[in-house]
Amino acid sequence: MNTNQIDGAASTRSARSLTTIRPSRRALLTGGAATAVGLALAACGSGNNGPSTGGTAAGGDTVTVVTYDSFDLPDELITAFKDDTGYTLEIARSGDGGEVANKLILTKDAPLGDAVFGINNTMASRILAEGVIDTTTALNLPDGAADYLAPYIVDDTPALVPIDFGEVCVNVDTFWLSDRGLEIPTVFEDLTDPVYKDMFVAINPTTSSTGMAFLLATIGHFGEDGFAQYWKDLVANGTKIDEGWSDAYYTDFTAGGGDGAYPIVVSYSSSPAATLNDDGIPTTAAMSRTATRQVEYAGVLAGAANPDGAAAFVAWMLSRQVQEAIPDAMYMYPVDPDAALADDLADFGATAEDPIVVDPDDIADHQQEWLTTWAEAVGQ
Repeated sequence: MNTNQIDGAASTRSARSLTTIRPSRRALLTGGAATAVGLALAACGSGNNGPSTGGTAAGGDTVTVVTYDSFDLPDELITAFKDDTGYTLEIARSGDGGEVANKLILTKDAPLGDAVFGINNTMASRILAEGVIDTTTALNLPDGAADYLAPYIVDDTPALVPIDFGEVCVNVDTFWLSDRGLEIPTVFEDLTDPVYKDMFVAINPTTSSTGMAFLLATIGHFGEDGFAQYWKDLVANGTKIDEGWSDAYYTDFTAGGGDGAYPIVVSYSSSPAATLNDDGIPTTAAMSRTATRQVEYAGVLAGAANPDGAAAFVAWMLSRQVQEAIPDAMYMYPVDPDAALADDLADFGATAEDPIVVDPDDIADHQQEWLTTWAEAVGQ
């Protein structure tokens, strides 16, 4: 790492009185969850996934939801969920999205909870193939939400219900670069230019769903025959590869609120909305031409002790109150097109006009092969 390039970055940012809100994906709102109760659910028996392992029709009064560590919704909403449905939510945070998927597969015969939230399109096909989700549960989706099934998920399976989406893309610390007279990079190829040597921090796709999404973006852009060489060129240009998004953004990124040394990072198109300075101007920008869409799903776990409560949770996640809380609480975009966005996200978190999408069948067929190729290319 060229430390001469980053000396004084923290003091420069402090002089600008930068206020960095942790987008931690990532507190807002009051209001009930009454509309969730009105959503139509059809839990049609045990289907192909076997019978429920316990519970009466109600399945008890606690619903255990397996999710990623950064799951965050206002306490007022969770209280309202209990008031309106009679169920108490127990949130079982289980690591990054990729860790959640792996744990659910390993424990599918003795599920860790009743419902899951946070499975995204990079892992959905594997989760469905392994029989983790109770595919006999169906849900009437709000207008527009069905758009996030195809082309992001194999077989367009409605039992894995789209809840929100984000766009993984490269983010840049525009103030850091401009202070040094550097142009803002705009495309993948810019990141291998020696001008940006030792400036980019990426994320390991074998340990992070965010990293996996970015790997897929490079495959979608360079093709199966070209992505490995691109990663070799990135490493040769001093790219650092972190194990997870939090390390990359909060520790290594110069605009992440710490003492990071890298002004370019893999993050989300929503991230700039959380880096406003005192003048209301974002100090970072998203490289929209590197964006790939990441849709997050919820579902009832096969063998859930409380399938009715799990179905109520999934419906609740589609309620207007929750959909409008998601952008400010987790910096993702709601699948309900009529849900209002926080002003900062609406103004500074624009999604890409043409995000990169890799066919879900190709992901299902080649994901492990691509990961092996990637590991060889970067020397891991």
